[in-house]
Amino acid sequence: MAQRPRLRTALMAVTLGLCLTPLLAVSQDIGQDVDQAKAKLDDIGQQIKSASRDLANTDSARDSASAELRSLETELAETHQRLTALQAEQTTLEQSISELQGRQEHLNAARDEQLAALAEQLDALYRLGHTPQLKLLLNQDDPAQLDRIQTYLNHLTRARQKILDKLAQLEAAVTENSRKLSERHKELDTLAEALEQSSADLARQVVQRETLVKRLDAQYATEEARLVKLDQDRAHAERILQQVQEKLAQLDRPPPSTGIEHTRGDLPWPTQGRITSSFRHGRGVHRNGLVIAAGEGTPVTAVHAGRVVFADWMRGFGNMLIIDHGDNVMTLHAHLQHFAVEVGQPVQRGNALGAVGTTGGQNTANLYFEVRRNGKPINPSQWMARR
Repeated sequence: MAQRPRLRTALMAVTLGLCLTPLLAVSQDIGQDVDQAKAKLDDIGQQIKSASRDLANTDSARDSASAELRSLETELAETHQRLTALQAEQTTLEQSISELQGRQEHLNAARDEQLAALAEQLDALYRLGHTPQLKLLLNQDDPAQLDRIQTYLNHLTRARQKILDKLAQLEAAVTENSRKLSERHKELDTLAEALEQSSADLARQVVQRETLVKRLDAQYATEEARLVKLDQDRAHAERILQQVQEKLAQLDRPPPSTGIEHTRGDLPWPTQGRITSSFRHGRGVHRNGLVIAAGEGTPVTAVHAGRVVFADWMRGFGNMLIIDHGDNVMTLHAHLQHFAVEVGQPVQRGNALGAVGTTGGQNTANLYFEVRRNGKPINPSQWMARR
């Protein structure tokens, strides 16, 4: 081991198309069609969002607390999205660091192996003496011995040069790997600070929301009064959903069929949880669908392929997301903690849409799920697979 620093010092001293134009044109045309369709849906989404806010502002002029709830829950959703993104980035960084550390260990082991081989060669040279070339001159009377020594020396020289070249490469790789590791650790430290700040923001916003929800609940003298207000919220949502249907009908080309009609009775559930309110048995905003109770943050996924046509906060529903599946079938997801997709984005069965939350002034975490056909609510249980 004591020889290695000297050896390493010695080492550093010694180491000095086939053309695809037609296919590309077709691909560009398809891409332009997709981009144009997405742009139209984006525009429709913005129009619907604007109409929703106009109605909300009109209806809630008498209720500033509702407007405050909208602002606060929107801010909370953005914080949750930021935290989710930061946590995903943290996981990626930690995996990268783990891989780099494994590579560092491999490189160090390979370097030690080459240094050991170099030490063996230097030991072999030492046994020949300090001046092996002189031995060649002194043994000129024995041509066979002279030839053997020269061959051996040539072999040692070539082998030593290969080792030195390999060591130089390994030293460069170790240095570069160490630099990357250092960068990743710095990025992770910065990310940890951002996570800590976002977590603090989230805790503060949650407390603010709880205080506001209590204030909103205190406005109703009776449970019946609260339900009447929720019925009004449902009527407001019906107007928005009607606009969604009308705007989609105005598209030059209707949304393509995704075959959802053939999946009746076989659709997966959008989240795992317990049904606490069934179709037509609830009051207010929950009357036309199912309420699925689940832990806050539980993933919500698409039950079938389609495209997002609405993703915004709506009074009574909180963060609401609507997917058009073609064939005049839409699914609605409300009380989301945050959105994982945006208007105009295509989704496939099982893709993440967001997470279960309490938005819309809910006191407990749940997902409100609705299926509409030709603009009319239908029983989601008839479309879902048995549980």
